[in-house]
Amino acid sequence: MAGRAETLAPGTAGTLPDLLADGLALVFVGINPSVYSARQGHYFARPSNRFWRCLSRSALSAPARRVLGVDRLEPRHDRHLMEHGIGFTDVVKRPTPKASDLSAAEFEDGVRDLLVKLRNYAPGVACFQGVTGYRPVLRVLGGDDRFIRPGLQDLRVGQTRIFLVPSPSGANAHCSADELTGWYDRLAAELGLAV
Repeated sequence: MAGRAETLAPGTAGTLPDLLADGLALVFVGINPSVYSARQGHYFARPSNRFWRCLSRSALSAPARRVLGVDRLEPRHDRHLMEHGIGFTDVVKRPTPKASDLSAAEFEDGVRDLLVKLRNYAPGVACFQGVTGYRPVLRVLGGDDRFIRPGLQDLRVGQTRIFLVPSPSGANAHCSADELTGWYDRLAAELGLAV
C-alpha cells in the first residue's frame, strides 16, 4: 500500500537468519536487513536492490548458476549458495526501513557480534556491501576510516580477509550496475575464480 510506513510489529517477522557455516569461502555482510527482506525471508530481496542482478552477471556466481541451472540468481537462492561456499550475515540484525534508522549503540553491539561470528566460522573472505556497514568494523579493528576504498582491505578478522564493494542499494547513485558487477569480478579473482 503506497504511503504506508514499513514497520515490524514486535514478534512478527523477526529478522533474517545468519547463513553461516564452517569452511565457507565467502560471506556477504550487509548493513542490516530491510523490513522488506525480513518479511520475504531472504537477503537483498527488495526488487530495486542490485545485489542479485550484479552478482548474477559476475564470474563470482558462475559455478553456482551452472549447478542450479539458472542464468540469474534471485533472493530465493540465498540458502542454496551455502552449498557453493557462500554465506550471508549483517552487521546489525534488526530490520529497518533505512540503515540510517540504526543507532550508534546498535552498530557497536552489532560489530562486536559480527567479529565473534567471523572469528568462529573463519570464512576465507568477508565481503562488506557498502561503506556504512564496514566503517564501524574498521574503527573497532583500528583502521583509518578517512581513506576507505573498495577492494581488498589491509585488515583481517582472524584469518578472514576483508573485501569491500559499493553498496548494491538502488539508492546508491555513485556506483553503476556495471561497476558493481566489476567489483564482484575482482572478488572472484581474489578467490581464484576465472573472470
